[in-house]
Amino acid sequence: MRTIPCMRPRASLLLLALLPVLSGCATLQQMAALRQVDFSLDRISGLSLAGVDLSRIQRYEDLGLMDAARIAAAFTTGDLPLGLTLHVRADNPEGNGQARMTALDWTLLLQDKETVSGGIPQAVLIPAAGTADIPLTVSLDLLEFFQGSGRDLVNLALSLAGGEVPPTTVSLRATPTIETPLGPIRYPQPITIVSRTVGQ
Repeated sequence: MRTIPCMRPRASLLLLALLPVLSGCATLQQMAALRQVDFSLDRISGLSLAGVDLSRIQRYEDLGLMDAARIAAAFTTGDLPLGLTLHVRADNPEGNGQARMTALDWTLLLQDKETVSGGIPQAVLIPAAGTADIPLTVSLDLLEFFQGSGRDLVNLALSLAGGEVPPTTVSLRATPTIETPLGPIRYPQPITIVSRTVGQ
């Protein structure tokens, strides 16, 4: 009986030799695609201080008696938790391929001071010529990073919500990990810094 070979040895060896090159090219394409994406701070939602919802408050004077008492009690105990969701917008320009991030390590800076760090719970696909919303859940104790009166810290929190208080600079230093044929590859250094002044 005549047998038909699946592949000539020379062709098989050539394919094996080209696999690393092809994988490397795909990896470079993914990295190049992500470098073209424009990251910006879109908005902040779910802002709370010591459990008090700040979304409806513009100034310190707008705090009700119960809310003010709750924040004052937290300040006195030395634990003033701030919670928020930071929405990062990723814009992929025309002609750029899709980029898939499997991880995003970030550090939040408030008033140019490093605070907390975190990541994303799942991979994010940034479509070609499209946008993606990347919500980052942030939780920190303001008293751990900032000094001042209770009013000062309330104003700092209100500025994040765009309240009628002195502005605050919010920055995000981020390092992505992308999916490639060789497996996940983490950028050796941050490739993007998102910065915006919030408040009035």
